[in-house]
Amino acid sequence: MQKNNMKKITIYSTPTCHYCQVAKDYFNSKGLKYESIDVQKDLVARKKMIEISEQMGVPVIVIGKKILKGFNEGDVEAALK
Repeated sequence: MQKNNMKKITIYSTPTCHYCQVAKDYFNSKGLKYESIDVQKDLVARKKMIEISEQMGVPVIVIGKKILKGFNEGDVEAALK
């Protein structure tokens, strides 16, 4: 997998979310750049996350135009292609 991914990656997360940290660790291990948004602090971003995912759970990962609810390595790898 290439280090400079072409698709923008955004992860909506909270500091206490275990799966959010697992997702960030995955991206870091692959050398992928991503934007992390703390929806516990950023209420505008929380509202946007709920609108795009139709849920309040985290993580919500946006890769390009693909919206992933939760972290599943296979789904992330498919979205990166």
